Amino acid sequence: MPEFEPLYTADEMRAAEARYPGYPDTAGELMERAGGGVAGVALELYRGAHRWTVVCGGGANGGDGRVAARELQRVGKDVRVVDAKAGETDLGSPDAIVDALFGTGFAGEPRPDAAALIAAMNASGVPVVAVDLPSGVDASTGEVVGAAVRATASVTFHGRKVGHVVAPGRFHAGTVHVVDIGLEPAATETRAVTVDILRDVPRRKEGDTKYTAGHVLVVGGSPGLTGAPSLTAMAAMRADAGYVTLAAPESTLPVFEQRLLEVVKRPLPDELSELAAKASSLAIGPGLGREDRTHEFVRRTLAEIALPAVVDADALFKLEPDDWPAPRVLTPHEGEMAGLLGRDSKDIAAHRIASVRDAVRRFDCVVLLKGQDTLVAAPGRGLLVCSLGLPSLATAGTGDVLTGIVGAFLAKGMDAQLAAAAATAAQQRASVEAPQRAGLIASDLIDALPRVLR
Repeated sequence: MPEFEPLYTADEMRAAEARYPGYPDTAGELMERAGGGVAGVALELYRGAHRWTVVCGGGANGGDGRVAARELQRVGKDVRVVDAKAGETDLGSPDAIVDALFGTGFAGEPRPDAAALIAAMNASGVPVVAVDLPSGVDASTGEVVGAAVRATASVTFHGRKVGHVVAPGRFHAGTVHVVDIGLEPAATETRAVTVDILRDVPRRKEGDTKYTAGHVLVVGGSPGLTGAPSLTAMAAMRADAGYVTLAAPESTLPVFEQRLLEVVKRPLPDELSELAAKASSLAIGPGLGREDRTHEFVRRTLAEIALPAVVDADALFKLEPDDWPAPRVLTPHEGEMAGLLGRDSKDIAAHRIASVRDAVRRFDCVVLLKGQDTLVAAPGRGLLVCSLGLPSLATAGTGDVLTGIVGAFLAKGMDAQLAAAAATAAQQRASVEAPQRAGLIASDLIDALPRVLR
């Protein structure tokens, strides 16, 4: 099994603190280390800042902030401490702000007085260093119900929290700096995927043939929608599959003959059993269209073909739970997830973890919710978060590339959740390896895949 980075919830952090020797009598030791760590990082990041305002709440987070304020004063900084519990609101004219209003225990919507302080920090126009995580962000989910600080940096303790990585909280956190305060590592329900997962992807070895190296059957395409399955098929090949067959409507095959040299093309039959008999995984959906007969074809295919399958794009349209004969990986973006769950896409965006877990319960399979913080959930298992790519991935066709990589890794016999997580890592790292930053297109990722998998 690959190693993952633990991402802590509020309860998991409380449990980690409770295991500290002598706790709670030794809680002051932890606070000294935390506050000192905040001051150290803040001074390193903003050396030229002389006037500091530290906004402190009434809990332990505020205590960390007060220690940080003391340490800033000790090195000669001009420090104003704003006590939120006492109703203070004047931030002064700082060069930088420390946000110590709420900590990991916060959930829900800030009260009006706290919301006003958050708004003032956001409107200050100076850097804001959040203590543990930005006030207003739920540490356990990343959810933001009301006002939330938009920090330029967050200084967190022991390990990153779920709210640092999962949207919308991730977009409030800025750069995240982890300070060791002497707690012991612990297992967590949610973990971050690292590039190390790519070491677990099987490679072609001596004795392999093009079939044993992984044979992916891609099912997709329709008139005017040939690009998506082309990207999926080529991504599967560059992800080290030995053989890729594309089944597409016969009218589209001349287009694919021009685009795809290494991929075998076959006309899409009413039944896929003969083609599937030679394959080791199925990738269905890209460019397939959304006609009623297509929906029925997808339903029948997933119910009858006993191959591990990645289900994307048009194959997700009107998809219903079924007693599937093999592992299934659903790969929706927020809009497609809204369709699967009968909700609004804004609701999905606001509650990403809850949404992906609801989808797992509904469909009883692996679900990959795409985004900069791609979430990969599976029945009875913890949640994996993959956040290794660049914003340049926000362009058409990158999801089709991901589908092809998932298909290739399933064809190599990987566990479905690990295949989905590893494929996401490969796709996201390809955005880093590709020479383009502005103007990246999906096929650039395909070209970069061999370097990523190397």
